[in-house]
Amino acid sequence: MVNTLELYKPLLRVAMKLAGLRPQKIEIEPGTVLNIWAPARSKKNANDARKPAVVFLHGFVGDGILMWQFQVLALARDYEVYVPDLLFFGSSFTVDGRRTVGFQADCLATGLARLGVRRCTVVGFSYGAMVAFRLAESRPELVESVVATCAGPTLTESLSRECLERMGFPSWPALLLPESASSLKKLLQIGSFHFPRFPKCVFKHALEVMFDYRKERAALLEALVIPDKDFAFPNYSQKVHLVWGENDRIFPVEVAKSLKEKLGDNATLVCIEKAGHIAALERPFVYSKCLKRILASTYKAGRTK
Repeated sequence: MVNTLELYKPLLRVAMKLAGLRPQKIEIEPGTVLNIWAPARSKKNANDARKPAVVFLHGFVGDGILMWQFQVLALARDYEVYVPDLLFFGSSFTVDGRRTVGFQADCLATGLARLGVRRCTVVGFSYGAMVAFRLAESRPELVESVVATCAGPTLTESLSRECLERMGFPSWPALLLPESASSLKKLLQIGSFHFPRFPKCVFKHALEVMFDYRKERAALLEALVIPDKDFAFPNYSQKVHLVWGENDRIFPVEVAKSLKEKLGDNATLVCIEKAGHIAALERPFVYSKCLKRILASTYKAGRTK
């Protein structure tokens, strides 16, 4: 039987190219390659004034363009859109042994610099939001603002334990690295407010193409959780916009409210109704409208400085 996702992926790549993006493989260092979908520039427009740059960072299931396809199509006309595959997702990989969020952020910063990105807004979902926060902390000169969806700067042991116990899973790999079609279906149902019905073969096909590098991804998850005593909440110079699914069952909206309190006046919080953890996929048009408002406010403010 033909894999349905394998049929969809070429169509998605065509859609991205029609939106003006092309995949670029950037060697960060020997043995480390980052794949980034970036604006295609001809000699004719290479010296034109650039539009504001927006970088989209995906979560733990799927690659960049699969996660952010609707937002790319919504924003590509008005912004320079960059969609990386984080290491061990899509076409990005490394032989380096480091598995931390900090290493992901460092590689991303180098890749964006190679593409000439000097200043950007970073939009991150779940695991990608944690990378976005780390990038903002370590490269304040690069990150104009952060839009974080359904995750905070880090995953402490206490928050991790609380979330896993509530969902009934012994570990994050058990949840995020499903080994059967039924396990993948359960993950997507947990991540959604209302997950639509699909034939079982769709989950089987997704399982075949979306979960490469299992050992490496399990190590990423292990490195993600840090002891409470080792975490001090960072100070961010950037504006942080939290966009949350009102019905998120992985990191409930109470987590977002607590995070906003810690960020103080430097943060905003928008909750999307009838949306779970995968809010950007579940309600793409509402999410994109919200994101457009945030970006318009960000760059209008920047022009008045």
